[in-house]
Formats: sequence, structure tokens, C-alpha cells
Amino acid sequence: MSDAPPQPPPPPRATGPGDEEIDALDAHWRAANYLAAGQIYLMDNPLLTRPLAPEHIKPRLLGHWGTSPGLNLVYTHLNRLVRARGTRALCVWGPGHGGPAVLAGSWLEGSYSEIYPDIGRDAEGMGRLFKQFSFPGGVPSHVAPETPGSIHEGGELGYSLGHAYGAALDHPELLVTCVIGDGEAETGPLAGSWHANKFLDPVHDGAVLPVLHLNGYKIANPTVLARLPHTELDALLRGYGHDPLYVEGDEPRAVHRAMALAMDRAADRVAEIQAAARTGGDTGRPRWPMIVLRTPKGWTGPAEVDGVPVEGTWRAHQVPLPGVRENPDHLRRLEAWLRSYRPAELFDADGRPTEQVLACVPEGDLRLGASPYANGGLFLRDLPIPDLDGFAVPVDRPGRTLREPTRVLGGLLEAVMAATADRRDFRLVGPDETASNRLDAVYEASGKAWQARTLPTDEHLSRDGRVMEVLSEHLCQGWLEGYLLTGRHGLFSCYEAFAHIVDSMVNQHIKWLRTSRRLAWRRPIASLNYLLTSHVWRQDHNGFSHQDPGFVDHVLNKSPEVVRVYLPPDANTLLSVADHALRSRDYVNVIVAGKQPSFDWLTLDQARVHCARGAGVWEWAGTEDGGREPDVVLACAGDVPTLETLAAAQLLRRHLPELAVRVVNVVDMARLMPHSEHPHGMPDSEYDALFTRGRPVVFAYHGYPWLIHRLAYRRAGHGDLHVRGYKEEGTTTTPFDMVVRNDLDRYRLVMDVIDRVPGLGVRAVAVRQEMADSRTRHHAWIREHGTDLPEVADWSWEG
Repeated sequence: MSDAPPQPPPPPRATGPGDEEIDALDAHWRAANYLAAGQIYLMDNPLLTRPLAPEHIKPRLLGHWGTSPGLNLVYTHLNRLVRARGTRALCVWGPGHGGPAVLAGSWLEGSYSEIYPDIGRDAEGMGRLFKQFSFPGGVPSHVAPETPGSIHEGGELGYSLGHAYGAALDHPELLVTCVIGDGEAETGPLAGSWHANKFLDPVHDGAVLPVLHLNGYKIANPTVLARLPHTELDALLRGYGHDPLYVEGDEPRAVHRAMALAMDRAADRVAEIQAAARTGGDTGRPRWPMIVLRTPKGWTGPAEVDGVPVEGTWRAHQVPLPGVRENPDHLRRLEAWLRSYRPAELFDADGRPTEQVLACVPEGDLRLGASPYANGGLFLRDLPIPDLDGFAVPVDRPGRTLREPTRVLGGLLEAVMAATADRRDFRLVGPDETASNRLDAVYEASGKAWQARTLPTDEHLSRDGRVMEVLSEHLCQGWLEGYLLTGRHGLFSCYEAFAHIVDSMVNQHIKWLRTSRRLAWRRPIASLNYLLTSHVWRQDHNGFSHQDPGFVDHVLNKSPEVVRVYLPPDANTLLSVADHALRSRDYVNVIVAGKQPSFDWLTLDQARVHCARGAGVWEWAGTEDGGREPDVVLACAGDVPTLETLAAAQLLRRHLPELAVRVVNVVDMARLMPHSEHPHGMPDSEYDALFTRGRPVVFAYHGYPWLIHRLAYRRAGHGDLHVRGYKEEGTTTTPFDMVVRNDLDRYRLVMDVIDRVPGLGVRAVAVRQEMADSRTRHHAWIREHGTDLPEVADWSWEG
């Protein structure tokens, strides 16, 4: 559906609901509240056909009641809106552990039972729905991949609005409602996401309807936005570019009426904006509607427990009646609470929802839990990636020509962007760094998305652009995750050091992918692809603050079936790795590559073979005799470590020609792990054949050295492994001084070989002294000239 032409919006709905419709809305809402509370407490007697007894109560009470009534209200009224207008809708449920509400809504509409037939829409199924919630072998307390209709992991707060906007991009027919908890609204990522409306194109994109739910409290404290004076809150939201509609109260019928009117007015306003842009040619930035919903925390739950107020306070956040199994008074209060919803009016004798309860529920895939947009693989198409031969760089001899690898990749990305111009299912996101990262060729195929004011000095801004730049890594990540989860493709380009800003977000996405891969009904989605450039070894101009290669350490700690890390050493290997990553499904691919001129080592054909292998011997770079084991292995991973390793190999060839040196380059970091720990890991026999068993290995690595030790610690040759890498030594200095400061330079690598090959230290003492003297000359030279030694700056491969 994402490539369907934008359709004229439906006519406005002019009238609010009558009394009969209010009765039906209230019945659905009461049923959802009953189901939400039942999930927290009950493992038997789901319809209360018997007096409630301690044995009907779960031994461990887990879950979050406080937010559930508000979420249920939104679910009920979205149902009404979708049923009345035929709207294609998706809802992102932001408030933390609101799982009971969303599970209740999907069970009532029947989508839950269609996916999980053993949990039918009857009394037996209701009992199983209750028991499985936060129960061993069951489902989590928050909205998760197991939840129908969800694209947003509810375990960590702050990302809902970014996800919602990402889902709306290039889905012109879609309305994405995003419920934002007032606690969540205090987070940095959510605060940054309010600016996403300046990037939403009303012609080619769908709409986002934020619903800010002010129930007043977090776990134990009041929330900031709920305590702001109305005028201050209204000014804040209007300052963000929204036209807020307010719904508040604690009398259900009045709130239902107000909420229905607010939903109608918001939908009408969205339709007006889209019609003006799509058929009227309006190019102004619209002021999108939003809803501010203010209801009590734990609404309709116990008003007070043990003499202290609960409803409308922070005490309603999780389990309002904690001692139900042990305290008879709590048990009585629980039964009274559950019966206050009048379940006999809501479910028939077999436990099925009544016609009145289902009167507002849409049908088929219009149901929120059955929305195909929440199962993005249903929309996913292969990306039209052209043949790499048209972008590869010629390599007649290794190490003689220089290219900017990411600029070469930019040509490929431009072609992909152009090939998807009509279908609009590929986006490039990044924090104001597309040109800096040498990917600006993409501007030939698409401008940068921008709906705000433009000036004559601006370049490449476009209302319908598919390059997304905003100086918030959180928002970039949220956009891309929402985009991928709803069936499209993309790439996130970022300075290496600042990818850490989204550590927690990628962690949540990896968990999502790991879980969804184990759910047969979840279709595979395009991989989340990172290009980390402007990396540690060439941040010599920005200095220490920009030097951190640790994102790969974070990612490689995660689920091995999901994560992949690649360090291509030159332009052609970067093309090969990027081609693979863009075609892949259900992975998080991290590609670390330089943007500065670096040597071309491999032809495209050689690069393809090498990348497919993941790690291999560069025979042309070594001096080993095929008839015996090498004396030493020089291993490398990353573009600068590869350069320094080959320069060291050349020095050894010149000064110690009798030494048998093997050069091994690693592209796929997971190859170093045992196969039992990662699908890409090498069996011990392959690892031993490559790195030898008992010979010294000097490994020059792009990042923190201990990662290599951690990946290879089980190998038989680990005791002979010596790793050089980044060790938190950096400043504003020359490129080569960065490697010298961290003992990764060619001279140090030669010294390491001399120190570690048995018997070589005595024979090569003069060579070792020459290498140490070269480091001393380097220090003096850069302080006098401000540039690297000519022998370094003008180096090329002589082999």
C-alpha cells in the first residue's frame, strides 16, 4: 500500500456520538478495563462465576494498572474512528508497561485469537489470556513483539513519537496515533521528537496524531507536564507546531463524548491538511492536530486502600491491591472492583463479548491488532540495487591508488535512491552529516526532507525529500526503526563516536528482532543498517571528544542471531558489504568505514570473495613459504589498521626478508568467535588453519583491543595473540600521530613481531632500534612541521 497514489480524504464527520453510541463506547471501555485488571490478578474464575477466592489469584502480581484505563479509552475511540471512516490506522503505545490494555483491545476485536488460536474469544480463552500475562511461559507485561498490532517495544520510554513518524513516512494513506505518557514526555528522545512534524510531507506521507496522556504521575512522583498551568502547556505544544485539542475529566460518559468529538475534529483537520496539500497545492507547513487527554491515574480502580488514596495518585501505577492472596479485605475490594464493570453485561454466558461491546470495533485488517502496517514484512519488497560493477573502483595493483570509500558508496546509494523514487521505500537518515560523510551524491536523486521555512542560501531542501537530517541521533534512529518495522528500507549514517547516543535504542531493536524472529506470524523486515564513519583514527581534527570506537563492542554483546559487524578495509569491500547489508533481513548490521582517502587493496571480484569469506589470507602481502607454517601472523581489521599492518609487512620484507610473515585481514568480526557462539563464527579447525596454532599473532584492530581477546578467548592460540588498538589516547593531532599514540603504528607492529617471534630479538636488535628511532623522529617532526613524516604521508605499497 505504501506506493499507492495519495487518495482524497474522506468527508468530515460533522456530528458527535448520540447516547446509544456513548453506551456502546462505554461498554467496550469497561470490558477492556475488566480484561486489563483480570490479567494482572487472575489465573482462574475469569468471569467471576464463583466468589473470588485466594486460589484464583496469581502468586506473583505483576503489571501496570495506572496507565491502562487511559490506553483503553484511546483504543475504544480509535476503533470508533476507524469503523466510521474506514481509516487505515496504526497505534504506537508509548506509556511503558501498558500491555494489559493493548492485549485486552486485541482480544476483544478477535485479532489476538486469530494469531493465537489457543486463546479463543470465550471464557476458556479469557482464562488463558489472564493467566499468561506476566507469568512463566507467558507474555511480557509491556507491549512487545508478541502483541498484535504493535511496532513499539514498551519496555523503555522515549521512543514512541519517533517510531510513529517513521511509520507514517511514505505511507500517505496511514493515520498513526501515538499515545505519549506524561512520564515518557520527560525523556530527551521524546522531547526531540516533537520536531518531527517539521519533516512530515502531507502529500507523500501519512499523518501522526499524538495523544499526550496526562494522568499526573510516574512510579512515585508527579509528572512535569501534568503540573504545568494550562496556558504554559498550551503555549509549549503550540510552540512545537501543534494545534492541541483538550479532553479531561473523570466522569466516563462526559469523557467519552469529549474524546469522540476530539477524535473527529482531529481527523477532520488531518483530512483538510492533506486535501489542501494533495489537491490544492498548499505548500505551507501545516499545524497538525494533537489531543491532550487528562484522566486520573488508575481511573475506575480502587479509590483508596488501607486508608490511603490510590486512584488519581502514584500508588495506582502498578498493582493497587498488592496483598490479595493474604489479606481478606484486599480480596473483597478486588472482587468489588472487578464486578463494578458489570461483566455479565459485557460477556455472554460463554465469555464472548456482546454485540454492544463490539459495536465500535472495525472489521478485517482495519482492526488495530490486525493492521498489516504493524507486520511490515507484508509490504517489504526487494531493494532495486544495481550491479556493483558500475560503481567499483579499478585496482591494477594493491596499495597504489587512493579513494574515499564512503564517496564511492554514495554513488551506489544515489542509484538506489533514484530507483526507488516512484515506490518511495528507501530513506537515508543521519544527524546533519550526509555531506560530511561523503554521501552527498544522494542529493542528485532526492533532496533533504524539510517543511519549515527556507532561505535563498539553503541547499537541497525538499518537501518530498527522502534524506532525513536532524541533529538528534535519537530521532534519526526512531524514524528509521518505525520506517523499517512498517515494511521499508533504510540506512543510518553517523559519526562513529556518537552512535553511542542510541546504544539503548539499538539494544531495544535487537531484542525486538530476536523475539520477532521466533514468531511465525511476524514477517521478516529489512535490516537496520548503520554506516559509522568519521571514525576514531581520522578524527584527528576534532580531537579526543570525537574519538570512540566502542559501538561495535556494545552491539557484539547482543543476540548473535541478529547482530553483524563489518570493517571493510577499502572502497570495493565497502561496496560488497553494503550490498549484502541492504539486501539482508532481520539483522542489525554495523559497517565501520572511513571517509578520508585510503588505499584500494582489492578488485571488486576479490572483494566479493574476501567479504563472503569474512576473514582470509592476503597472500600477496605476506612472505610465507607455502611449504611450512609462517613465523608470525600479522592480522588486521579496519582500514587504518590494515594500512599500518601492510606498512609493517613491507618493513619486515625489507629488513628481515628471511622471516615468513602471513597477513590476515578480517572483515566480519563475528568470524573470530566460535561457531557455537555465533552463526558466522569459525570452527576451531578453520581458525587454527588461518591464525596457526602456537605461532605469535600480532593483531592490529580498529577499536578497543580487549574486544578481540573476548571474541577469541576460547581459541587454542589465544595465549599467542597480541592485540593493538585504541586505548583512549587521542587529541587534535596528525593522522599518523593518532596511531603512534595508541601503539598501533607500523613501527610498533614491527617491534612487536621482533619481541614475540622466538629467537628474533637477539638477531634483529638493530632493526628494532631503527623502528624505535623512527617513532622518535615522528614526534619531533610533527611538532616542527605540523604534518606527518614524508615516509608516512607519501607511503604506498611496493609489493
